[in-house]
Amino acid sequence: SVPVLHASEYHYEYTACDSLGSRWRVAVPHTPGLCTGLPDPIKGTECSFSCKAGQFLDMKDQSCKPCAEGRYSLGTGIRFDEWDELPHGFASIATNLEIDNSFSESLENCTTSTWVPLGDYVASNTDECTATLMYAVNLKQSGTVSFEYIYPDSSIIFEFFVQNDQCQPTVEESRWMRTTEKGWELHSVELSRGNNVLYWRTTAFSVWSKVPKPVLVRNIGITGVAYTSECFPCKAGTYAATSGSSFCKLCPANSYSSKGATSCQQCAPDAYSDQGSSSCKPRPPCTDKDYFSTHTACDASGETQLMFKWAEPKTCSEDLPTAVQLPPSGVKTKCPPCNPGFFKTNSSACEPCPSGSYSNGSGCISCAAGTEPVLGFEYKWWNTLPANMETTVLSGINFEYKGIAGWEVAGDYIYTAAGASDNDFMILTMVVPGFRPPQSVMEDVENKEVARITFVFETVCSVNCELYFMVGVNSRPNTPVETWKGSKGKQSYTYIIEKNATMSFTWAFQRTAYHEAGRKYTNDIVKLYSINVTNVMDGVASYCRLCALESSGSCTSCPSGNYIDRASGACHPCTPSTYLKAHQPYGSQACIPCGPGTKSNKIHSLCYNDCRFSLDKDGRTLEYDFSALPNSTSFAGGPSFTSKGLKYFHHFSISLCGNHGRKMATCTDNVTDMRVSDGEAEFSKSVTSYVCQSIIVPSDVMGYKTIVSSQPVSLADRVVGVTTDTALDNITSLPEHFSPENVGLTDVIFFYRSNDVTQSCSSGRATAIRLRCDPLKTGSGALSVPSKCPDGTCDGCTFHFLWETSAACPLCSAYDYHAIVSACLGGIQRTTYVWREPKLCTGGVPLPEQKVSICKTMDFWLKVGISAGTCAAVLLTVMTCYFWKKNQKLEYKYSKLVMNSTAKDSELPAADSCAIMEGEDVEDDLIFTSKKSLFGKIKSFTSKVGARPLCCSSTGLEDRRGLVL
Repeated sequence: SVPVLHASEYHYEYTACDSLGSRWRVAVPHTPGLCTGLPDPIKGTECSFSCKAGQFLDMKDQSCKPCAEGRYSLGTGIRFDEWDELPHGFASIATNLEIDNSFSESLENCTTSTWVPLGDYVASNTDECTATLMYAVNLKQSGTVSFEYIYPDSSIIFEFFVQNDQCQPTVEESRWMRTTEKGWELHSVELSRGNNVLYWRTTAFSVWSKVPKPVLVRNIGITGVAYTSECFPCKAGTYAATSGSSFCKLCPANSYSSKGATSCQQCAPDAYSDQGSSSCKPRPPCTDKDYFSTHTACDASGETQLMFKWAEPKTCSEDLPTAVQLPPSGVKTKCPPCNPGFFKTNSSACEPCPSGSYSNGSGCISCAAGTEPVLGFEYKWWNTLPANMETTVLSGINFEYKGIAGWEVAGDYIYTAAGASDNDFMILTMVVPGFRPPQSVMEDVENKEVARITFVFETVCSVNCELYFMVGVNSRPNTPVETWKGSKGKQSYTYIIEKNATMSFTWAFQRTAYHEAGRKYTNDIVKLYSINVTNVMDGVASYCRLCALESSGSCTSCPSGNYIDRASGACHPCTPSTYLKAHQPYGSQACIPCGPGTKSNKIHSLCYNDCRFSLDKDGRTLEYDFSALPNSTSFAGGPSFTSKGLKYFHHFSISLCGNHGRKMATCTDNVTDMRVSDGEAEFSKSVTSYVCQSIIVPSDVMGYKTIVSSQPVSLADRVVGVTTDTALDNITSLPEHFSPENVGLTDVIFFYRSNDVTQSCSSGRATAIRLRCDPLKTGSGALSVPSKCPDGTCDGCTFHFLWETSAACPLCSAYDYHAIVSACLGGIQRTTYVWREPKLCTGGVPLPEQKVSICKTMDFWLKVGISAGTCAAVLLTVMTCYFWKKNQKLEYKYSKLVMNSTAKDSELPAADSCAIMEGEDVEDDLIFTSKKSLFGKIKSFTSKVGARPLCCSSTGLEDRRGLVL
């Protein structure tokens, strides 16, 4: 006979399900090769059969039985809650992003950038590599996967998704995880039957120096897996006191348990433990770092007392020889006054003043006629924690919230108390229900300032402590606004509130990030001296301000753009080209002149440029019109690479001018938007301004459907001025940042400032945009940043841009063209107008049409000149001949007279004779009455006149006349 195997030598399993959904139970020997002496296979339960949570399937009789004490089960599921190493079945993969080959040799490798198990949880990477945690599971029925996670830093993309048999992901929108605010949050996703591959994937893309905080995941549970044939023992530090448990409870503080425990053991008096501990630690001797001071609340007599308390939880021992004792309480002192806007009741408690009154912390005073209370919160005395503030401690080890105070009041400041460990986060939160800004601010859609919070603080640190200031909107997760590292002297910080919503303000202080338990740096503290919030709905008032008066004498609001006259309380409009300080609208000095090249909008809330600019240069006026430039344009600088090879771009969006001062440039954080529902989209992380910047990671790099845009910041919230000067309001645009300007035509520079004040930029960020005329670059033209500063800024505070476009050229005028006159051809002369070169103008005056005029050609005048010259030459020749002949006759007569006078010197001269002498021409002295030519007349007249003096005497005159025929 075949020997029958003992039950300890084999175990039962089910066969795979057939097409009918049935299966068989078979015995499988522990020793391979043994196939005899086993129980016969029998019909198994249906494939969809499962036990409830807290039960397991006893394969011997195929029935569900409860788990024993100290053990648990999920019924149809499994749970992973121990992360000393990656559990069986998990894989952690690191992949490098798209890398430019030219950079590949110098890049660090991504193989070490994986999810890292850290005991109670698994932590993601914090660099630019993509780390993926995977788990493949086959579900026999529909089920769920759930896990707890902490996701504090939106600089990391964290997504969880599931792929099925066809490697198709689940719904796209549900993959983006939302950042957490208060400790661990639970996330659950339904799974379908069949194969499912679970992916937890993270990629950090913080290109600043700050290292983001990792994503933490723990307690991964999957249901619908299959039957559970055994229960799991409770891990050390937990216990299950009853049978049929579906989970194990944590051991309380100062107790411990081992694996599979049914109860927790108390630590000895000289030892202690944290919640969920597997062992106890000896109590060290108490030191001065284990206690702190605080003030008691005011008693009925108006006195307070300095007291010392042991830091919670108390882990030290006072009984050891070197231990210090708790100092005695101090003497009673007079309570500090109430905070402004509050008054002291008979019980010495501080209560808010009634509406319409104010106080400096003592008694309430009604506002005088013509004034109104200025509502807000001003906390500067710290005897008790204000009603709208709370404090707690977040463990830096397991990130659980502890029920202890993280901050303590100390009279004139509030400071961080001692935590359980130096890496705990000491948290102080203030909630403001809403704001009531002045009416003029509510009407102005462009002036985003609704209110502001200002606080004065100081940090005293011996190691690398960090203070975070975070802001939450409408219960949305807190967003870190500013971080201070190390010791900082007493200083103030102001944050401008731009949305009228319920806001939470959180101060979180961590002494060190190292995971070392204990208190070494308790003396590293933050002191908050004062907190001031303006325009708080249902706030209190520390003073009253003048208001505009109605005829009845009650307060009213001035119309937009009007200031209040301090003497009369009347409203007066601001003069043109000035803007009004809405929060202090008193007196004409509240109207501040606009900068050069700008004017105010209708309600005098801001100054803007209407896309026009005039410049007087070299005796003429250049007119510019920039309205052809688009309302909003964007461009990216050259690619940048992080040490791990992540390619990213600095993306800029610019809204230059116009739109009555409305800002049109928008930069978004679409990683946040992916996790935000439509109803909350209004409060998603986006920035609208004149110039803004974001970090762009291309879609082909990240492997997502869309590009990843993150970390938007505003670079320009108000226009300072438009000018050709290189400096304005302490903003300098150095010409050497870019190529030389056009000869004879300077760049027009737009100067802006932002409202964001940072540690490095105490005056806020600034922007200078140079507009340069380039007729060849039509349309939007080309934008560029300085070659030496590819990020657009050389100091992190002032950003420089060059915008080359034809729209930046001045409008053309008559000075910009000249006339070219053609030769006279065919009696027609043409005048053509051409632009001066180089043409540095656009639009404006068009070129005049070609002009045509009638003219006399050179041929005609040449002919006239030749004819006139010929005639003159002929006449001159004739006259020369004539006078020569006449001269000959006169010479003959003269010589004859001389001869006669010589021969008869002794005789009396004879009477002149007018008779015709021998040889004389009779015709010479005759004037014919017949018609003669012009030449003849001249000849006759000349002969007559020339002969008369020689031959005519007084005695022979009558005879001479008688010769006239």
